[in-house]
Amino acid sequence: MSAETPSVAADLIGIDALGSDGPYRTRNREVILSTAGVPVGELSIVPPLYVSRTIGAQRKVRPLPLARREAALAEAAHLFATSVIGGLDFDGYVELVSRISGLPIAVTRAGARSVADAVAHAVDAVRPARPVGAALDWREERTRDGAAIWARRGEVFAVHAAGNGPGVHGLWPQALALGYRVAVRPSRREPLTGHRLVNALRQAGFRDEDAVYLPTDHAGADEIIRSADLAMVYGGQDVVDKYAGDPTVVVNGPGRTKILITADRDWRDYLDLIVDSIANLGGMACVNTTAVLYEGDPAPLAAAIAERLAAIEPLTSEDERAILPTQPIEKARALADHLALKAAGSTALLGADQVVAPLGDGYAALRPGVHLLAEPDTDKLNVELPFPCVWVSAWSRARGLAPLRNSLVINAISGDDDLIDDLLAEPTIANVYRGNHPTYYGAPEIPHEGFLADVLMRNKGFIRD
Repeated sequence: MSAETPSVAADLIGIDALGSDGPYRTRNREVILSTAGVPVGELSIVPPLYVSRTIGAQRKVRPLPLARREAALAEAAHLFATSVIGGLDFDGYVELVSRISGLPIAVTRAGARSVADAVAHAVDAVRPARPVGAALDWREERTRDGAAIWARRGEVFAVHAAGNGPGVHGLWPQALALGYRVAVRPSRREPLTGHRLVNALRQAGFRDEDAVYLPTDHAGADEIIRSADLAMVYGGQDVVDKYAGDPTVVVNGPGRTKILITADRDWRDYLDLIVDSIANLGGMACVNTTAVLYEGDPAPLAAAIAERLAAIEPLTSEDERAILPTQPIEKARALADHLALKAAGSTALLGADQVVAPLGDGYAALRPGVHLLAEPDTDKLNVELPFPCVWVSAWSRARGLAPLRNSLVINAISGDDDLIDDLLAEPTIANVYRGNHPTYYGAPEIPHEGFLADVLMRNKGFIRD
């Protein structure tokens, strides 16, 4: 499919769709703004029909052999990190992502490098998920005596990517490693990383049908889910609720990540870790700590956290020293108003009235928020905002796990082995860390919310002559 369109304005980056037959610049295009409100790019928006035809074309091709996929992923990682793609070299891409997303440039650069690293090691990353008794290829000699084959549950995997940083694009290449064809719908909040990565994959040896890039509206987004076999989506509680009954959709929802400190540990020994877990990555990630619970008087702990976070200087996103995210000033004020509403009844140490730090040119940095709770109010503990914002509360054994449920990560700073057992046994807690490990820590062998391959693959029985 093609379209006759005017050329993109000279000062705007053209972000074309990447379909099964190459790039496609649509008539329907959306201007992408920096957080200061400056137009920086034009994003092609494809209609639902284009989506369904593209995914239909993906179904018609068989996956590349594993060795070719592994080589192409390694080459794509190199190209992503070193080449001019879509008119941008790596530094130019990082700068523009930072300006669009509001993520500090140093955090953006680290996230982009983590994507390259994840792509390079995508094949290795799926291995911890494979059962030790399962073969990846039926041609392995051991299958003559009977074995399990680790097989795909489908052929096309769709991704509705989040826009809070490049790092979310480090996960879905694992589906390519497993032989899926992948359809990526980027977030309009940060469309560049997906575009750069799909282009790099194609330049590295993947076919156009193997990975497609489909910016689209809500109707097109629904069509991607309908047309694919399996899908991964990111979003808030509304997205979680929408797909709760659909086993073909993996939902990455709110993190509601927490730190729990029991009375046998001195929180002062972990203050650096706590503040780092709150503020690193701009406080925008689902793995940033949003609540700290302490088995004791939480007021001195909250005051110490607030003192540290208050010292962070509001800076523009392009400043290498920047830690805090930026947003258009009206959006920043709306977030502060939302925090004020949610914080009613708590004690504000760093309250909503100081969150918005104007930087000029119509945008603002978001200063941290710290609130002390008289008791572990679950509704407040689970309020997650896209900047460093934390709720500090007392916790007691009588409270049990109730305030800790529905968390992506719990870091238990505790010597209580039984507590660790209980946290690991709780179905609504995805990951449990213990001790001196930031809640944002990740590694290929550590599942994020289960291994992606848990959803993508299944075991089939096989025996042959």
